[in-house]
Amino acid sequence: MLYVDPAVAHLPPRNMLMPSIRPRSLAPLCLLLGALWLPACKREAPAAPPAAEPAPATTAPEAAPPNAAQTPAAAPAAADFDPNSVPETTATLPPFPFFKLPDGLESTFDEKDKTVNFDRHFFIAGKKAIPVEGRIFHDRFNLTAGPRQYTDLEFRRNYENAIAALGGKKINETQYTYEVMDAAGGRDALEKTNFSAGMNPDSPHDIYLIRSAGKEYWIDVSTGAFPLHGYVVVLEREGMKQSLGLLDAAAMKQAIDKDGRVALYINFDTDKATLRADAQPTIAEIGKLLSGDPALKLSIEGHTDNTGAAAHNQELSTARARRVLGALVGLGVDPARLQSKGFGQDKPVADNGSEDGRAKNRRVELVKL
Repeated sequence: MLYVDPAVAHLPPRNMLMPSIRPRSLAPLCLLLGALWLPACKREAPAAPPAAEPAPATTAPEAAPPNAAQTPAAAPAAADFDPNSVPETTATLPPFPFFKLPDGLESTFDEKDKTVNFDRHFFIAGKKAIPVEGRIFHDRFNLTAGPRQYTDLEFRRNYENAIAALGGKKINETQYTYEVMDAAGGRDALEKTNFSAGMNPDSPHDIYLIRSAGKEYWIDVSTGAFPLHGYVVVLEREGMKQSLGLLDAAAMKQAIDKDGRVALYINFDTDKATLRADAQPTIAEIGKLLSGDPALKLSIEGHTDNTGAAAHNQELSTARARRVLGALVGLGVDPARLQSKGFGQDKPVADNGSEDGRAKNRRVELVKL
């Protein structure tokens, strides 16, 4: 501990003292400060002498880099979630959608409205909200009405325990923050395919995945207030079962001769530009169309619905159109007869407010050049 002589305790701070001291008066002060400093040095290893101060710069120095301890590092981009990271369950699953009504609660939906043959729902997987398509069951309960009332925690914990017993795993690491919603295309886009509670920071969502016998079951358990409601969504991931017949080469030619274009519904993997196996018959018919009319040149144009970010949809539609062009070249079509482009969500032909309308907007058009 340093000892300060009472005789100098009244001295003003250094920045007040120094301007008034002349050079000849510095020696006594240095002796006094040395006397104060030496006793402390007996308890600590002597510090290295300070480096000489640089001469004053004639120009303003560059700003010092921010203190790393005070400046948060840029957040790394959220990695894509891999469903295969969840091991397949060894449990025997009950019939879809797995769960009975919670004790003491009544559904607010009619039975006929609970199951949708095919649609899309957003699930938070890891730190991203991603669209998943397939057969959907959804239900809603008023947690504060009826003979048995539930808190938010009790409702969600019941499903957590039941899903764990089936071998499911919780997969979301975040909630619907504004950053998560913006990254997925914005709140409005997400809520167009929302079967659960509101997508906002005040409505907690627990997302689970069960994998069994090569199938994926995605589950969203959520709650919303005013009054307190509980929601459950169970989605069996699968492709849409095609219910519309394919246009053959003759029908394509008839439409192109009449309108200069024809819309085709070619199946790709969800949110990817990978042609599915059931798309090959349509590709083959386009090949027949071109081989039957050697003078025909086509622009292959991709379109999407408005789900997700516009920039992503633009890239997706462009990639899908290019993939169709590549498949036709693979059949022997001269690439000089073809061109491709994508328009994303900018040219809808139906209302994006329904799944039927969105399905019509997800198309590839052949346009005569």
